[in-house]
Amino acid sequence: MATTAKKTKNSEGAAATTAFAVIKTGGKQYRVSSGTTITIEKMSDEHKVGDKVEFGEVIMRDNGSETVLGTPTIAGAKVSGEIAEIGRDAKVIIMRYKQKSRSGNAKNGHRQPHVKVLITAIA
Repeated sequence: MATTAKKTKNSEGAAATTAFAVIKTGGKQYRVSSGTTITIEKMSDEHKVGDKVEFGEVIMRDNGSETVLGTPTIAGAKVSGEIAEIGRDAKVIIMRYKQKSRSGNAKNGHRQPHVKVLITAIA
């Protein structure tokens, strides 16, 4: 499987590449680059908005000219970020219905917690 990097033009018109990495957190994998915001699963209650976080499980890193793949992770690689928001998603309504028993009003809900992280650096 071949990998390609995003190519953008800088102010001089020359092609510049965007570095990115693939990190693993909360049992999921995310493709991140510097300056992007990702929404991940709830981390822990000790984190607050504005705290710095580091993700040590970097699976892949690409700087435009070379791609490094981990087996399973890259030793010494880190992705740094800052917590931008802590919140919960919209409520998911769960309805239960039993035919002919008039119990269609059993209703539960769930709001999944999430954390928005602004990625500041890929090292």
